[in-house]
Amino acid sequence: MNIKSWSTALLIVCLCPAAIAQKTDRYLEKPLPQGWGTGLSHAIPGEDNLFSGQIPPVDDQWWKAFNDPMLDSLITVASTRNYSVLSAIDRMDMAKANLRIERGNFFPAVSLNGGWTRQQSSGNVSDLPQSISGAYSASLNASWELDVFGSIRQRVKARRENFAASKEEYTSVMISLCAQLASAYINLRELQQELSVVANNCNTQAAVLSITETRYKTGLVSKLDVAQAKSVYYSTKASIPQLEAGINQYITALAILLGTYPQYVRPVLERAGKLPDYMEPVGMGIPADLLLRRPDIQQAGRQVNAQAALLGASKSDWLPQVFLKGSVGYSSRDMKDIAKRGSMTFEIAPSISWTLFSGTKLVSSTRLARAQLDESIHQFNQTVLTAVQETDNAMNSYRNSIQQIVALREVCNQGEETLKLSLDLYKQGLSPFQNVLDALRSLLSYENQLVQAQGGSLLNLISLYRALGGGYGGE
Repeated sequence: MNIKSWSTALLIVCLCPAAIAQKTDRYLEKPLPQGWGTGLSHAIPGEDNLFSGQIPPVDDQWWKAFNDPMLDSLITVASTRNYSVLSAIDRMDMAKANLRIERGNFFPAVSLNGGWTRQQSSGNVSDLPQSISGAYSASLNASWELDVFGSIRQRVKARRENFAASKEEYTSVMISLCAQLASAYINLRELQQELSVVANNCNTQAAVLSITETRYKTGLVSKLDVAQAKSVYYSTKASIPQLEAGINQYITALAILLGTYPQYVRPVLERAGKLPDYMEPVGMGIPADLLLRRPDIQQAGRQVNAQAALLGASKSDWLPQVFLKGSVGYSSRDMKDIAKRGSMTFEIAPSISWTLFSGTKLVSSTRLARAQLDESIHQFNQTVLTAVQETDNAMNSYRNSIQQIVALREVCNQGEETLKLSLDLYKQGLSPFQNVLDALRSLLSYENQLVQAQGGSLLNLISLYRALGGGYGGE
C-alpha cells in the first residue's frame, strides 16, 4: 500500500468537510492554532528527516491500513451488533420522530365529529312547557395556528438541529467503537506476541540449562551454574500464566464490543496472531482546522444552533398568536333530512391571542433560553479545547513511540549478539556464567520492551485517528 499517495488524496478529501465545519467556528471564543510546531528534539542521531513528511491519519476506514483481515471483520460485525451503536440509532430515530411531530404544527388540525343527542327540558323553570328534542349532527372541524411571527419555524429548526446532532452522535459512537475495538485487538495481539517472545526465550534458556548440566556432569562447572540457569528458566516460564490471563481479558472485552458472549469468539481469537507491521511518520503540519470535522464538535455546534432557535422561539412567545378555526357540517332532527341543504351548518372563526401579562413566566423563559444558549456555547468551546489536547497528546506520543521502536530494534540486535558472544566464551571457559545469565535476562527484557513499544505505537496511532475524527465510513 502506498501510504503517502493515500495520505495526499486523503488530505484533499478531508479538507472539504473541514471547510463545511467552519460554519460552526463563529462560536469559537478563541481561534484555533494554525497547526502544530515543527521544533523537535530527536534522540536518535541520523533520524532528523524521520518526521519530515506529512501524513494526516484521517481516513474514515483507517484500520484497513493495518492490512489485518481479522480486524476488518471484527469492526464490520461490531458496527451492526454493538449495543451502544444500536442505542445511538434508536436515539437518532427518536430525534427524527420529534422533528416530524414538530413539523406537524405547520398544518391545520382536522377532525370529523358525528353524533346523536336527545334532550328533555324542564317545565318548572320557565313558562315554556316541558319538551323533548333530539338531533343528528355531523361536522368537519379545522383549527390552524398561523405562524406569523416564526415561533413554529424556530421550534422546527431546533428539532432539525437536534436531529442533525443525533446523527453526529451516532458517528461519534462509531468512531469510539472502532477505536476501542482496534485498541483491544492490538492489546490482544501484543500479549500474544509477548507470549511468543517468552516461549522463544524459554527454549533458549532451556538450551542454556542443558549446556550447564552437561558441563556440570563433566566436572567443568559447579552446581551453582545449573541452579542459576534453572532459576532464570523457571522465572521466565512463571510469567506465562499472567500473559494468558491478560489474553483472556482482552478476548472478553472484544466479545462485549461485538455484542456477544466470549465463548463464541474465543476459538477464533485464541489463535495466535502478530501485531500489524505498520509504522509511518506523521508530520507536524496537520491543520488544526481539521479538528472541526470531529463529530463531537459538530454535535456541540448543532446543539448551539438548536438552543439559538429555542431562544428565538421564546422571544416569539411575547408576540400574538393568530388562529384560524372553522367547521362545516349538517344537523337535523330526523336522520332522513340530515343530508339536505337546509341542514347544513358552517362556522369561520379567525382569532388572535396575545398574552399581555403572565407574571414573570415569559421573562424567565427567555432568560432560561439565553442561559442555555450561553452554556451550549461554552460546552462547544470546551469540546474544541479537549480535541486540541487529545490531538496534541496523541501526536506527540505517536512520534515518540516511533523513535523508541527504532532505538529498541537496535538494542535487541545488540542483545542477541551479547548473548551469542557470552555463551561462546562461556563454553570455552573464558567468561563466567553470570555474563550469560545477564544476557538472557536482558534479551528477554529488550524483546518484551520492543513488543510493548510496537503495540503502544499502534495504540497511539489509533488515538490520533480518533482525535482527528477518523471513523467508520461504511463499505
